[in-house]
Amino acid sequence: MRYLLDTHTFAWAVGDPSRLSPAAHAVVRAPENTLLVSAVSTWEMSIKHHLGKWPEVAPFLDDALYATFLEHLRAEELPIMHAHARLAGQWNLPHRDPFDRMLAAQATLEGVPILSADTVLGMFPVQRVW
Repeated sequence: MRYLLDTHTFAWAVGDPSRLSPAAHAVVRAPENTLLVSAVSTWEMSIKHHLGKWPEVAPFLDDALYATFLEHLRAEELPIMHAHARLAGQWNLPHRDPFDRMLAAQATLEGVPILSADTVLGMFPVQRVW
């Protein structure tokens, strides 16, 4: 099965797997699952790191290390497509975080659950696994 990793899930799966829930840990470790990492996660990490809000993600901003992290997780990159961007902008929901909106749009259009501890994603029509 395919799963989209929320940004924090990607960071924790690589840097501190003990922060994953048992269900999330099982999904990440199961070799039959395909993990997707959105380009929006790099965007979010880059902005938050630049603002000094998330210094721990510096290794994720290095191209070679990023590729190694994807390989370690057996994950695939998910680019941001026109349809993803359109849906993220069209939802009439009070949640305004552009990263969450994009991840929810991608999960919806790709037909995959999102692996996330963030309960606010429940306002979107996505399946959240944690």
